[in-house]
Parts: sequence; C-alpha cells; structure tokens
Amino acid sequence: MKPVIVRNVAIGEGIPKICVPIVGRTREEIAAAAEALKGLPVDVVEWRVDWFKESGEFIAVKEVLEILRKMLGDMPLLFTFRTAAEGGEKAIEGEAYRELAVKAAQTGLIDLLDVEVFLGDELVKAVIGAAHSAHVAVIGSNHDFDGTPSDEDMMTRFKKMRDLGADILKLAVMPRDRKDVLRLLTVTETIDRESPDHPVIIMSMSGTGAISRLCGEVFGSALTFGCVGRGSAPGQIEVRELAEVLKVIHGGYDDDIQTASHRGR
Repeated sequence: MKPVIVRNVAIGEGIPKICVPIVGRTREEIAAAAEALKGLPVDVVEWRVDWFKESGEFIAVKEVLEILRKMLGDMPLLFTFRTAAEGGEKAIEGEAYRELAVKAAQTGLIDLLDVEVFLGDELVKAVIGAAHSAHVAVIGSNHDFDGTPSDEDMMTRFKKMRDLGADILKLAVMPRDRKDVLRLLTVTETIDRESPDHPVIIMSMSGTGAISRLCGEVFGSALTFGCVGRGSAPGQIEVRELAEVLKVIHGGYDDDIQTASHRGR
C-alpha cells in the first residue's frame, strides 16, 4: 500500500493511527481539550467544527485554527464539519459548506480535510480540487446512522470517494447485528486490496461494532478514532485503552506476516 503521509504520520502504513476528535463549543473548551491530549498516544487530532458555536464566522474559525496549530505543533490536524444529515451538530447549506472548507484549506493551518461525498458531485470535486491545490489531503467520507448497507452499496460508496478524488476513503455505518460488522470488515478487505493507493478508514458504530475500531489493521483500516473525555460518535474507545489493544493486535499480525514470509522462501 502507498500511504498518505501527513507531516510525520504515514496513514496506511504499519499500526493503525489514532485520531482524537475535539468537540468543544467555545474557544476555551477547545483549547482545554487540546491541552488534555499532551502525553497521550495520539497521532492525529480532528477538530469537529460543527460543534463550535461560532462556526458561521470564519474569522473566529481561523482564530481557533491558529490556537490549535500552535498547541499541536507537528501533530496533523483534520478539519471536519459534520453535517446534520450525517450525524453532525448543525445543518449547513452546500455553498456555505464549500466556502468554509475551501477557506480552511487555504489557511495553511490544517493538514487533512474531511469532505462528505454525497453533498453533490460538482461541489465535492470543487472542494477536493481546492484542498489539493493548498496541499491538504482529503478524507472522503460517508456516515450511515440508519444501518449497514448491502455489500454492493458499500463498495459503490468507497468507489465514489475514490473517483471524486479523495486521498483516504472513510465509511461509518450502524450495525443491526454482528453479521453487519462482519460484512463491513469483509468489504474493507476487498476495497483495501483493490485500491492499494487509497488508505481506508472504517467503523461499525455502537457497542456491537466496537471490535471494528480495534481489528482494522487485519482487514485494511488505516486509522481509528478514540476519545479523551467526550467522544464524537457512539462506540468510541478511550485512547489509552485503544492504543494498548492496537499494539497487541499489531504484534500478532506482524508475527503472522513474518511466518508466512519464511514459509514462502
């Protein structure tokens, strides 16, 4: 797989990277959440802008980005406005979404931009193009809180993200039962094998799907979301516990790969 390298983090290579969302409503809450990350096993920080009460004022958004950039140093920053239609805190018109995303990318303060791929193809292409022009990598995303689509539908969603120009493909779904979790993992293995230049992020939400946040490396998921305090989605695991489990699975997975390599000689 060809990883997406953001600052000093290679997404799609080795142990899955851990991303922690910041969901504060005020500048003070956001800064406190960033401060709480110091010393923790975090690779990427996501700012969920839809939680910010001043998200409609770009001057305020940029000021927060400047605060976060200073506090995070070389840690990659993911900028996300999750729309209400996909589980976010606020609704937003398409043009306002485009303007916010493009302006954020052009600040030079963010490293990754989350773009919801079902906002309209032309809008999505415009945002992705502007992000790439600003040297910002794009996570094409889709979140389904109503259930887990068919295998064919999930593959179609992944391919849409890829075809629209996203660098990383992200799909989050809600399981109705354990079989839904297994289906998501199977589809993840398929898209990972078919699109090796596009790292994949998946999660099956809620407690039933928590295992998908832990075993992603085995099936091809390159990044997982953990929480410090308040999480941003159902089923998120505390970041220190998450890091420990990922290390254990990574060790066993590495052993299997090395054993298979020796057998092939």
